Amino acid sequence: MAGGEGKRLRPLTTERCKPAVPFGGRYRIIDFVLSNLINSEIRAIYLLVQYKAQSLIEHVRKGWTISPLLPDQFVTVVPPQMQEGSSWFQGTADAVYQSLGLLRRHRPDMVAVFGADHIYRMDVRQMMRFHRDHHADISVAALPVPLEQASSFGVIEAEHDGRILGFAEKPARPQSMPGDSNRAYASMGNYLFNADVLMQALEEAHERGETDFGHHVLPRLLSTHRLYAYNFADNKVPGVKDYEEPNYWRDVGNLDSYFDAHKDVLGREPCFDAFNPQWPIFSSHYQGPVARVFESEIDNCLLGAAALVDRSKIRNSIIRREAVIEPGAELEDCVIMDYVRICAGARLRRVIVDRHNCIEPNARIGFDAAADRARYHVTEGGLVVVPKGRTDYFARNSRGAGPGYEE
Repeated sequence: MAGGEGKRLRPLTTERCKPAVPFGGRYRIIDFVLSNLINSEIRAIYLLVQYKAQSLIEHVRKGWTISPLLPDQFVTVVPPQMQEGSSWFQGTADAVYQSLGLLRRHRPDMVAVFGADHIYRMDVRQMMRFHRDHHADISVAALPVPLEQASSFGVIEAEHDGRILGFAEKPARPQSMPGDSNRAYASMGNYLFNADVLMQALEEAHERGETDFGHHVLPRLLSTHRLYAYNFADNKVPGVKDYEEPNYWRDVGNLDSYFDAHKDVLGREPCFDAFNPQWPIFSSHYQGPVARVFESEIDNCLLGAAALVDRSKIRNSIIRREAVIEPGAELEDCVIMDYVRICAGARLRRVIVDRHNCIEPNARIGFDAAADRARYHVTEGGLVVVPKGRTDYFARNSRGAGPGYEE
């Protein structure tokens, strides 16, 4: 499910869908769910796209091609099919309903319907075993979350063995977990369906005008089918280090949570260490050179390929590929995306700079809230976001686009 508009991530989603938003030193958000599926030996994958999908389509084309010699292994982008009208996806269930022809063609026993906008590792095979062992018709991946955050999720009421008794999608007053008044049991938006159950449920939902799994389909099926919650805390991925947060999962649905998740990949012992040879995170096959650094002070940072840092000071920041940091620039707690130039003497603090920007010499961003709001987007948490810049301007004022240049 990769059609998310991501309104709360604007301006990062002004020109791209949420799963296409860059994350960390070299990834996009979509890479995490795709890597989980591929590592779990699930290699027949359709990406249902809708909102401003071109950036995502290009990324998948360049980075996620599986050999055409293996016809049952693929990652394929699927736009709204509009077989029975001209409407776009009206919800999560409608998106899958519009693609039922693809399921009938493959005739699977089980279908995984996963969201594409979270940062995590998960061995889906373990959830599949849980699904079979409990003779479930539908399984929902779930984890406890703080009660004050639960209104952003589907909230599950379940028995001790995981059998779901109730499901409320983004309730205003979420119910706490039994024995834990401070947390609620939240759906991760990842579902496993027996294929026959899914197809029948979607046909019925279409006839009833139901469009969403969480709001409509799952609550209706509770009285007729076996729905189980799979506890994500039980999922064990090989290669996770002792210092990492067990069962790390983040919903990066707004700018502040997206920024905070970047902090989790920094440090000597990060909460989420992207380097795990036993469970790699795959991404685009960039063919450019390594980063270069000259006479600079750099502490707790990630540098993307072909980045150039010259006589600068950078702390607690992520500098993505082909970014240029000129002499005298100072960055603290920043995310500098691809193809950005930070000119000489500029100082930035708690700033995200989207692609194709040129920050002028001696600029000050992140120090004067009123001045920042006059020019940029500032979150409630005080984070400054510089929207995506003009590609033509960058091309005239950079070292030149490298071999992995992207929009």
